[in-house]
Amino acid sequence: MTNSSPQPKAVAVIPARYASTRFPGKPLVDLAGKTMIERVVESARAAQTVSRVIVATDDERIARAVRGFGGEAMMTRSTHRSGTERLAEIASHVDADIFVNVQGDEPLLDPQSIDLAVAALAEDSDVRVATIATPIREPGPLGDSNVVKVVMDFDGNALYFSRAPIPWLRDAEEDFVPRYFKHIGLYAFRRDALLEFPTLPPGELERAEQLEQLRWLENGVPIRIAQSEYDSLSIDVPEDVQRVLNRLAK
Repeated sequence: MTNSSPQPKAVAVIPARYASTRFPGKPLVDLAGKTMIERVVESARAAQTVSRVIVATDDERIARAVRGFGGEAMMTRSTHRSGTERLAEIASHVDADIFVNVQGDEPLLDPQSIDLAVAALAEDSDVRVATIATPIREPGPLGDSNVVKVVMDFDGNALYFSRAPIPWLRDAEEDFVPRYFKHIGLYAFRRDALLEFPTLPPGELERAEQLEQLRWLENGVPIRIAQSEYDSLSIDVPEDVQRVLNRLAK
């Protein structure tokens, strides 16, 4: 492990598309008087380790809304296949050491999760990619293919991400209860790793699981896992809005 000094410059980037298949226009959905994208920006700004928060979008409606509440928006190409590729375009124009990919559909984001991901890179200069995981304490998420699970090695690096329950407990009579972790889709990248991502070939595991992060592992790039108590609550379909409003009311 090699410590890096001084503190690296980190920028949070929030990819935001208007043309969502399941929920078109969801970045602009109203959540108790504020749009979802505004709530995400506010949460990212509250992180201690980032000096700048940028919304990366391909839609002028989102850009206007962001600028309207005093946020920073940058237009990106509409041809990107993923949020990570959109992030890489921003990294090609912005001077920073670390870029944090903040999901634009998590309006209740815990800012400390951003700080944990950045710290994983800042504390070890050999780490190029970091992300977040939280313990699974209820059985329900284990069988939910929409909840991505992760297993780690002794150094805290990801061994594998899966929609299936991993690890599998073969012998239910065994006097042993494995720990299960849910992957939170927030990433911190060193700039060179992020710029390299669009050039990496996708592999069979990524195609099978439909999990973009497996591209890093299949191409031999370790992913450091920072553990957090934060559990995400995202808005994927219109029915999710009420769940977030209920949480906000509390």
